[in-house]
Amino acid sequence: MATGQKLMRAVRVFEFGGPEVLKLRSDIAVPIPKDHQVLIKVHACGVNPVETYIRSGTYSRKPLLPYTPGSDVAGVIEAVGDNASAFKKGDRVFTSSTISGGYAEYALAADHTVYKLPEKLDFKQGAAIGIPYFTAYRALIHSACVKAGESVLVHGASGGKYVGEKGIDIIIEMLANVNLSKDLSLLSHGGRVIVVGSRGTIEINPRDTMAKESSIIGVTLFSSTKEEFQQYAAALQAGMEIGWLKPVIGSQYPLEKVAEAHENIIHGSGATGKMILLL
Repeated sequence: MATGQKLMRAVRVFEFGGPEVLKLRSDIAVPIPKDHQVLIKVHACGVNPVETYIRSGTYSRKPLLPYTPGSDVAGVIEAVGDNASAFKKGDRVFTSSTISGGYAEYALAADHTVYKLPEKLDFKQGAAIGIPYFTAYRALIHSACVKAGESVLVHGASGGKYVGEKGIDIIIEMLANVNLSKDLSLLSHGGRVIVVGSRGTIEINPRDTMAKESSIIGVTLFSSTKEEFQQYAAALQAGMEIGWLKPVIGSQYPLEKVAEAHENIIHGSGATGKMILLL
């Protein structure tokens, strides 16, 4: 370690496993931005279910160990690389991805994954935007090709529901391994199930898609191109300015309780609002 290198607190994962593998360290070197990179002083970081899958080693994308989890941070630009001309020190920003990880006092990010945070939103709300809102936009606009007047059901772990004679045009499915078979019976003719979350396997009858000519479409935000991310960001930032994009914040945890946060986001009783780490 270089003499005089600034240090920070950060959560590190040295082995894949349960929430207990999340280790808070205070001797991590603060990254230095290069070229098209920026360094963000993190005020808040969103916690997403996908981060628990990655931590456990069961996700398709496995980071090199050790690593710091977290992609959705909000904070203030601390330093900019030589070619990151869109930002300056002091700018309020949020991200859809980080290079060095978001569960930390400082996070390094590529400048094309960083966006200005309007004054209307605080840092906690800024940290709630990334994966949830970008995924929702990709699911509804890009994958489902939603049209005005169509009905949409966001389906989690809910029980019975009546959807009328016509059925639902679009189901955004958060727990496909439990709900997918039932979803197919709820769809309208030409309806679409957009799978954004699943924690296992499920048996379905393909005949259920035939009579209604329905579709099952999988979505992952990480397949988006740089240009698509910019398109999503422009639409979402317009929503922030107009006022329809206003994230609701749920449970909040200090960095020291990150393991508890990971436990509760999977096994909790279903919370209202976005889970946030505060720094």
